[in-house]
Amino acid sequence: MPYPFRLNAVASLFVAIAPGAFAAEPDQIPQDMNVVIVSGSRVEHTSFDFPAAIDVVDASRIQDSQMRVNVSEALSAVPGLVAQNRQNYAQDLQISSRGFGARSAFGVRGIRLISDGVPATMPDGQGQPSAFNLDMAERIEVLRGPFSALYGNHSGGVIQLFTRDGQGRPTLEVNTAAGSDGQRKLDVNAQGSSAGIGYVLDVSRFETDGYRDHSAATRDQGFVKLTTAPTAGGKLTFTANSLEQDGTQDPLGTTWATYQANPRANEIDSTDTQSPKRTIADRYNTRKDISHKQAGLAYDQQFGDDRLHVMVYGGNRQVKQFQAFSKFLQVSPSQSGGVIDFDRDFYGADINYAFVRPLGDGKLTTTVGLEYGHSTDDRSGYENFIGNTFGQEGALRRDEQDKLKTMDPYAQAEWQVGQWVLTGGVRRTKLTVGVNDAFLSNGNDSGGVSFSHTTPVLGALYKINPLLNVYASAARGFETPTLNELFYSGSGAGFNFGLRAAESTHLEVGVKAIVMTNTRVNAALFQVRTSDELVVDTAIGGRTSYKNASATLRQGGELSVDTKLGAGFSGRVAVTVLRAVYDEAFGKVTTGSRLPGVPNANAFAEVAWKDKSERIGAALEAIASSNVYADDANADIPAPGYAILNARFNARQTWQGWNFKEFVRINNLLGRQYVGSVIVGDANKRYYEGAPGRNWMAGIGANYAF
Repeated sequence: MPYPFRLNAVASLFVAIAPGAFAAEPDQIPQDMNVVIVSGSRVEHTSFDFPAAIDVVDASRIQDSQMRVNVSEALSAVPGLVAQNRQNYAQDLQISSRGFGARSAFGVRGIRLISDGVPATMPDGQGQPSAFNLDMAERIEVLRGPFSALYGNHSGGVIQLFTRDGQGRPTLEVNTAAGSDGQRKLDVNAQGSSAGIGYVLDVSRFETDGYRDHSAATRDQGFVKLTTAPTAGGKLTFTANSLEQDGTQDPLGTTWATYQANPRANEIDSTDTQSPKRTIADRYNTRKDISHKQAGLAYDQQFGDDRLHVMVYGGNRQVKQFQAFSKFLQVSPSQSGGVIDFDRDFYGADINYAFVRPLGDGKLTTTVGLEYGHSTDDRSGYENFIGNTFGQEGALRRDEQDKLKTMDPYAQAEWQVGQWVLTGGVRRTKLTVGVNDAFLSNGNDSGGVSFSHTTPVLGALYKINPLLNVYASAARGFETPTLNELFYSGSGAGFNFGLRAAESTHLEVGVKAIVMTNTRVNAALFQVRTSDELVVDTAIGGRTSYKNASATLRQGGELSVDTKLGAGFSGRVAVTVLRAVYDEAFGKVTTGSRLPGVPNANAFAEVAWKDKSERIGAALEAIASSNVYADDANADIPAPGYAILNARFNARQTWQGWNFKEFVRINNLLGRQYVGSVIVGDANKRYYEGAPGRNWMAGIGANYAF
C-alpha cells in the first residue's frame, strides 16, 4: 500500500517523540499549546484530546502585520490547507483542504465556512470567504479529515471564524494601511460593555489598483455584534455583517505564453479585428458587483453540565457579473449570454442540545440537533453586448427562480473513560433543488433534483500519557453538485439534472505530543477514496459545465511543530504531502493522473521573535509549494513549484489611555516570479493567474480606552 498507511512509519514517529513527551509534567504545559475548540464536537473541548486534525489560528496571526483583507493571509501556516489569493477580487479566494475544493471556479466549494455559528456556505455547498470580518476576529478553527463529515454536504474540511465579544471599558480604534499596487485600507471600530450589553462595531474600506491589469477593486464592510446574559447561565448573541463591492474588475486567466511574457498581463483577444491589441478583459469589461448582507441570532443556555443552543439566521446576496464569451461570439452572438444577475434570499436555523451523564467509570456527552437551510434565487441572464459594443447588458437570455432546501438531523456522542476518548456521530442530509424557468423561447428548463446521504463518523483517542495521545477516525462524506455546477450541460444547453453526488470514505490516524514543555507536535496520515468525482466538462469564458467522471484517491500526511526556542524566539513548521490522483481512467485521463489544482507538497516555516514586553516583534516566513496541473489529463504545462520568503515587523506603544501599533511587511523578498493559482479546466488554456513579485504593506493604528 502507498506510503500514508505504513504503520511502521507511525510507530517510528511515536518512538521518536515519546522520550521528550515523558520529560515534563502536565501542569508545566503552556496554556497556548492546548487551546479550547468547539469545531468537531460542538461543545468546548481541548484540541489535544480530540481525535481529529485541527488547528487554531489566533488573533495575533490574523491581525498583526497583516492588512486583514483576505483570510488566506492567516491560513498559510495551517497544514493540509492550500489558501491562495488569486489577485482577483471578482472571484474570491481559492481554498482547498486535502485536495477538496481545488477545482472551484470561484469562491469556495468542498469546504464548510462558518462565521460566529452562521453558515457562510449556502445549502448547495458554495461559500464566500469574503464575508468573513477579519478586523474583529478572535480566532479561526480549521478542521480537516473524517470529523468534518459531521457538518454534512461539502465538508471536506471546516473553517470557522469566531469574533471577539465586547467587554470592559469603551474603546475606539482607528487603523490605516497601505501597500503595493495601490492597496489602501481604513478601519474604524468600537467595542465595550454597558448596562450588561457587550457591543462590537466595525466599518472598513479597502481599495486596490490590482497587481494584474484590469483587477482594481473596492470593498466596503460593516460588522455588528451584541452580547448579553438574559438569564443565569444564558447568553444571547446577535451578529450582522455586510459586504459591498461595486465594479470589481476581473482580469481572467492567461495562457502560459502570456504569463511568461508578463505575469501582470491579460490575454489579447485574437477575434477583435478593430483593436488587435485589446485584451479580452478590456473588450468585454469583465467585472462583478456584489452586495451581501446577513444577520444571525443565537441563544445558549447552560443547565448544569447540559447546554441548549438555538441559532437562526437570514440574509440577502446580490450579484451582477459581466463575463467574456469570445469563442461563442465567433459562432453566434445571439446565443452568447454573458451577464449573470441574481438576487438571493437565504435563511436557516440550527438547534441542538448537549447533555452529560455518567456512564460506567466515565462521562458520556451526547449532542442531538437539527439544521435547516433555504435559499431562493431570482436569476436572470443577458447578452453582454448592445450592437457592436461589448460589456453592456443586452437582451434577456435567462429568467428563472432557483430554490434550494436542506434538512439535516444529526447526533453525536463522546465517552471519556480512563485513558480512552471514544466518539461517534451520524448526520442525515437531504438537499432539494427546484428550478422554475420563465424564459421559454429556448425551451423549458424547469425541473428539480434531490440528493440524500447519511454520513457516519467514528473516532478513538488513547492517552498513552498526559503528554502523548494517539488517535484514529473514519467517516463517510459526500459532495452534491452546487447550483453553479448544475447550470449548464456540456453542450451549452440548460440545467444538468443528471449529475450525481460524489461519495467518499475517509480514514485518518494521528499523534499529538508535547515535547519538553516547549514544543507541540501534531502529525496525521490520511486516505480518502471518492467515487463519482465531479470534474470540469467544458470551461469557456467563465461558463463551466461539469460531469461525473471517475474514482479518485487522496493519500497524504500532515506535520506541524510549534516550539518556543527561548530568548523571545519561537518557530513553526507545517508540512503537507498529498498524493491526489484519479483512480480510474476516463476519456483522455489515465489512471494515476494527478487531480488538477492540488500540489503534491506544500510547506510553511517561520522563525519569530518578541521582546520580553511583547512590544516589538519580527519574523521571517518561508512558503513553498510543488507544481500544480490545471487540466485533468496533465497534458498541459503545470504551474511550476515555488518557494518565497516574507518578512514582517510590528511594534506597540502605550501612553496614558492610548495604545498605538505599527507594522511593516515585505512579501516575496527575493522577487520570485510564480503562478499564484490556476483556473482548472479552462477550455482556452487560460489557466494561469500570476502572483506579485516583491511587494510591501505597512500600517498604523491607535486605540483609546475611555
